[in-house]
Amino acid sequence: MNTVVPERRLGLVLGGGGIAGIAWHTGVLHGLAQGGADLTSAARLIGTSAGATVAAQVGAGCALDELYDRQVDATSLVTELAPTLPVSELWELMLPIYTESVDEDERRRRLGRLALDARTVDEVVRRSVIAARLEGVDWQGGRVSVVACEATTGQRRVFDHTSGVGVVDAVAASCAVPGVWPPVTIDGSRYVDGGIWSLTNSDLATGCDLVVVLAPLSDQAMHVELAGLGTGVESVVITPDEASIAAFGADVLDPAVREPSARAGRAQGLREADRLAGALNG
Repeated sequence: MNTVVPERRLGLVLGGGGIAGIAWHTGVLHGLAQGGADLTSAARLIGTSAGATVAAQVGAGCALDELYDRQVDATSLVTELAPTLPVSELWELMLPIYTESVDEDERRRRLGRLALDARTVDEVVRRSVIAARLEGVDWQGGRVSVVACEATTGQRRVFDHTSGVGVVDAVAASCAVPGVWPPVTIDGSRYVDGGIWSLTNSDLATGCDLVVVLAPLSDQAMHVELAGLGTGVESVVITPDEASIAAFGADVLDPAVREPSARAGRAQGLREADRLAGALNG
């Protein structure tokens, strides 16, 4: 007698990582799909910062071929702003916050204050960049959740199709790196990058049997979050290999890293495809 294996409920978690992270996510997903491990039909898509952009695009049904071309084809590139604050200076500003804060709540509030006090481009200007990335994208299918943090309190907020907030504003909030980009105003509150809570927010992948995490930048919280999903949940984590790390360069916010990061991600995705296919069919 043939045994029918029930279909597994897949969660795809896409973490933060700047411009490099968007390109790498896109490349990895493209390579996985070409290698027979297409993750775009995941029941849940959870995006933080860079991952919020790609989660929204995939959730809206954007073709991976097209998304990949946007990262590597000079004629298809979306115009990105170069940050006025070098990433090396950003780390200098953040280091005391991470080393001196007595707990995580204080750290998040201090990062929010850094964001509120920073001199950045105008919020409208930054929003136009996010809107260009997400042209034609909306909350289709109800699969997508993106994460931001309220700047004053540091508390996490998860935006989805039930939030009454447009996808562009939600993604812009999730991508608002403190000190680099302006906090995003939504319903009278200011929001900053969801990565100040967690770089992946993997704990949101509840109700899934298999959780695949693409983490351009990883932190200890990710493993705690995944363990908290329960013993019956299988997780697969992909982090950048040596070639992808080299492609990211010294500044993951530099638009110049898009093409090399996407190409390195695609090559890594092709190499990971068999492992992922095994998990998907397990």
